[in-house]
This record gives sequence, C-alpha cells and structure tokens, in this order.
Amino acid sequence: MEMKDTREIAAPPAEVWQALFNPEVLKACVPGCEELTGSPEEGFEAVVVQKVGPVKAKFTGLVKMSDIVEGVSCTLSGEGKGGAAGFAKGAARVTLTPAGEGTLLSYEVDANVGGKLAQLGSRIIDSFAAKLAEEFFNRFQEAIEGPAEPPPEGEAGETAKKGWFKRLVS
Repeated sequence: MEMKDTREIAAPPAEVWQALFNPEVLKACVPGCEELTGSPEEGFEAVVVQKVGPVKAKFTGLVKMSDIVEGVSCTLSGEGKGGAAGFAKGAARVTLTPAGEGTLLSYEVDANVGGKLAQLGSRIIDSFAAKLAEEFFNRFQEAIEGPAEPPPEGEAGETAKKGWFKRLVS
C-alpha cells in the first residue's frame, strides 16, 4: 500500500526536525505506543498495541532512520511483528520545506502486511493505515503547535497555544 500527504505546521523547519527525532514526541504521537526506546542513530525499538478490524495484537518492532539530510529529509524504515496476527513493514520518506513562517511536511509511505492482517483485505488495511497516519500527524502537529481550539479569553494567544514540545524547547 502506498500513501502520501502533506501538512502545514506552524513552526520553523529546525523545530519540526528536532521533534521528528525526539523519542518522547514519537512515543506520544504513535497511536497505541506503550514503549519506545533507543535513539535516531541506533534506531528505536517500540511496543505498539493496535486493533485492525477483528484482529488485536501487540507489535514489537524496530524503526531505523536513514538517508538523513539534516533539517530537510529522512527515511524511516521499520518492521513490526504481532505474533499470530502477522507483521507489518514499511518505509516513510519525510521531507520538510520552509513555508512562510512555518513548515510544509510531506511524507510518502510504502507499507506491507502479512499473516492474519493480510487476510482482512486491502480496503480495511488501507483505511486503517490512512487513519493511523492521520492520527500520528495530528498528534505530531499538536505537540509542536498546541491544541487546535482557540485559547481561552483573556490569555495571550501565543503562550496558550504552544504545544508541549514547543514549551519544552523554548
């Protein structure tokens, strides 16, 4: 299955790049992530619990970053094994482009599944993968920018809107 999309993030590319390589941000953004350890240089080991249709499984896997062009692009490649449920493996090419005062984040994903997961059919798998990617990037954007809703009345907009990652690095 292949997916591609873009997303505008209201933060400079250097800040988005830093968040992309931060294990705390990644753990918070991956839906169902119970554990994430490692580093960008060595790779990340993760434990993720997901339910795809009638199949619920705990996946363990490794994600490595390669083809790194500092501040511009990288490829994340990984494989997760879910026991009897099967496996998922794939790669995502992420590119950051300055866009005004923010960043245009583009990604292209190529993924495959096997085992019981593959028996669910491509429509279910494709729909689930698109939903998972959307949820990840929503959480990623919110970690950097802050919540989408407007700040409460009487509070300074910029301070109230900062995401937890932005407050951490500010």
